[in-house]
Amino acid sequence: MTPRATYRVQFHADFTFADAERLAPYWAGLGISHVYASPIATARKGSIHGYDVVDPMTINPALGGEEGFRSLVETLRRHDLGVILDIVPNHVAVGGDDNEWWLDVLAKGPASAYARFFDIDWNSGDPALEGKLLAPFLGGPYAEVLASGDLFVEAEPERDRISVVAYGSHRFPIRREDHAAVLGAAGADRLEHTTPEALARAFDGKSETGKAALHELLERQHYRLAHWRTAGDQINWRRFFDISELAGLRIEDKAVFEAVHALPLRLYAEGLIDGLRIDHVDGLADPAAYCRRLRQRLTELEAQRPATASSGPAYLVIEKILAVDEPLASDWLTDGTTGYDFMNDVSAVLHDPAGAGTLDALWTEISGRTADFHAEERLARGETLDRSFAGQLDACAAAFERLARSDLATRDLTLAGFRRAARAMMTVFPVYRTYGVGDAAPGSDAAIREGVVAAAIDLAGPSDAEAIRQIAQWLAGEGGGDADLKADAVRRFQQLSAPVSAKSVEDTAFYRFGRLLSRTDVGFDPARLGASAEDFHAAVRARAATHPHAMLATATHDHKRGEDGRARLAVLSDLPDLWAEAARRWQASAPLDGVSPGDAYQLHQAIVGAWPLELSASDAEGLSTLRDRLAGWQQKALREAKLRSSWAMPDETYEGACRAYLDVLLAPGSAFLTEAVPFIERIAPAGVAKSLAQTLLKLIVPGVPDVYQGTEGWDFSLVDPDNRRPVDYAAREAWLGAEGDAGGWRDGAGKAALIARLLHERRRHPELFASGDYEPLTLEGARADQALAFVRRHGGVELLVVCATRASEACVQAKDADPSIAWWGDTRVAGRSVSEITKGEVFGWRLDG
Repeated sequence: MTPRATYRVQFHADFTFADAERLAPYWAGLGISHVYASPIATARKGSIHGYDVVDPMTINPALGGEEGFRSLVETLRRHDLGVILDIVPNHVAVGGDDNEWWLDVLAKGPASAYARFFDIDWNSGDPALEGKLLAPFLGGPYAEVLASGDLFVEAEPERDRISVVAYGSHRFPIRREDHAAVLGAAGADRLEHTTPEALARAFDGKSETGKAALHELLERQHYRLAHWRTAGDQINWRRFFDISELAGLRIEDKAVFEAVHALPLRLYAEGLIDGLRIDHVDGLADPAAYCRRLRQRLTELEAQRPATASSGPAYLVIEKILAVDEPLASDWLTDGTTGYDFMNDVSAVLHDPAGAGTLDALWTEISGRTADFHAEERLARGETLDRSFAGQLDACAAAFERLARSDLATRDLTLAGFRRAARAMMTVFPVYRTYGVGDAAPGSDAAIREGVVAAAIDLAGPSDAEAIRQIAQWLAGEGGGDADLKADAVRRFQQLSAPVSAKSVEDTAFYRFGRLLSRTDVGFDPARLGASAEDFHAAVRARAATHPHAMLATATHDHKRGEDGRARLAVLSDLPDLWAEAARRWQASAPLDGVSPGDAYQLHQAIVGAWPLELSASDAEGLSTLRDRLAGWQQKALREAKLRSSWAMPDETYEGACRAYLDVLLAPGSAFLTEAVPFIERIAPAGVAKSLAQTLLKLIVPGVPDVYQGTEGWDFSLVDPDNRRPVDYAAREAWLGAEGDAGGWRDGAGKAALIARLLHERRRHPELFASGDYEPLTLEGARADQALAFVRRHGGVELLVVCATRASEACVQAKDADPSIAWWGDTRVAGRSVSEITKGEVFGWRLDG
């Protein structure tokens, strides 16, 4: 069943299925058709997001378990609501002591029934790791931890095993073959007869004999304990990005696929869910084959669904970042992406590209860094490969060398040459990945490969051109060599390029490039400040042509700043001179005291975007709350940028200086607030106008609009965990029951009312919104380049929409989110006056038929 509209809900121990049940009447009244649930499989204890699954086959008891979920679904059904479920096929959480699949692999090595579940290279070429996996979970160098007493041996009779425990939380089972020796050292003949004291004496790392015994025991295991810092260089298994607590799954293996999908497929067959959202599809070995297999399994189960379940094919969307001009393949058999591409499109059309020159110059003047995002990206890609993925790059190069040696034509290409070639290619890669499978590749990859080859040769030099071209040939499914070796090498390259892209672009370069923070969010193209109405129409029509039911998002659990904060910052592109004047003054409003001017400038933008509409400069408590929220963003921004601090090597002195600077800026009565608050108040109406325009477009253009939890009110959130704060549902329920918008444009009730009104129109005219044509209209007159217009038609019903995208100057002058009727002037569309359609507001629509 294709949803009419979804509402994203983040489940965790403090917001359970029972909490959601109480909100079913509100969500139904708002007008959505489906609750879009975060992952509900059993996750690591204390998880606030659910993506660290430890048992994908069961429903998390912390959320209410299966009984609680069934009760939720029953309640939702009574209100004509369904469920779309987020699942995580790419990885599971490891380390700790809660993933039985992983613990079994540690205990049994390659002989474990679950060894095939994980992407482990048991023969990596490193003698120290032959038949072993690297376990980089120690907080310090191995020798130091061994001697510290932080490692101890513990008997677990109830689990019939013995483990080495690190820090009281990480558990490493020892081989069954070593049980007798451990029991003997502890003076026991059975597990239940051992005592902690005896084991501590026998394997006490603080004594020379105990340390030697513990070391010898560990050396015999199927894992090699190591300092966490070694992972980037030595790891021999695939992780989610560079996170050693999340291990990649071999979902291409049929047995693994069935085990990981047993729960969601059962829930679908029983009619408890209506569709799936797939997390990080580009991390999988073969995303296309995976999506087709999943669609086939869902289709096979349709006949088993009860008569009370919704009819029609399952809704299936994938989390995928689409680069500029990158299409989503229609033969994957999905309904589309989760909406980052729309989020970028609608953001871009709300920014004025004419502001780029002024903002470029301002950023370079203040920060000393380039205004060329591609240059920033390329630098970050190289650093990320060297710092976080060196081990996987080595393994990728080694796979290409093995392949080369299987063919006389390529046997002289070298390991070092392949490493340089692969590094150069990934440094210039314009997309997350390509989709070859060794013996074939989709035609859409060809232009990408061609561009990468040229750019990589330009970067690496002619001496590595042969290796670069050869890798590209193999990625295309061409060239000689052993077929299995080719498939393995191609897979390794593609499963490395995706995390490198994510970590270097979104998690590094985005935090370095501070021209305008509203254009550095997940899935965005920061190199492009703004887009024209024609660009927006083209993107909407292209998406509708291939994936008319793709999800449309403007906020997510992963966004870097809230949808309304981005809209307010977009005003600065409309008024770049006004902003530049203010920004230069603010740089001198308080001593930097060692803080980088670029970091200060990004903080100033963050304050502008996150400032609550109801906050006053004299509200000490409100300022304190905002300071704490910004401090969390600030620390993450500094560490992700990796210029002065990082997660691996935090510079607490510099971070402290930045926090002190923030405290000075937001101290009641500060010189900064005296300057900044009037500026924020001045542009706030224009930000609201853009927010409402963004909301309107999401709810009317082709696709399935999603409302992220709480964003039916104003969303000035920052990066996670700030964007996952508790939602004030009491206020939102009151808005829904209120008449009109008594609070004016500052009140979130106005945004909520617009959402509710449009969702109810979608309910009244489902075919118009689900299947109606989308026809761009040409505006003429004074505001032709500051607005957009289109019409949607279906079965005699016609919806005409006109929306101002760049009315900032008028809103600032009017001190209102609506410009006057006079602002539209002689602007006309389809032979009619726009003033008549909009009645002076920033947008308007007319529904006929």
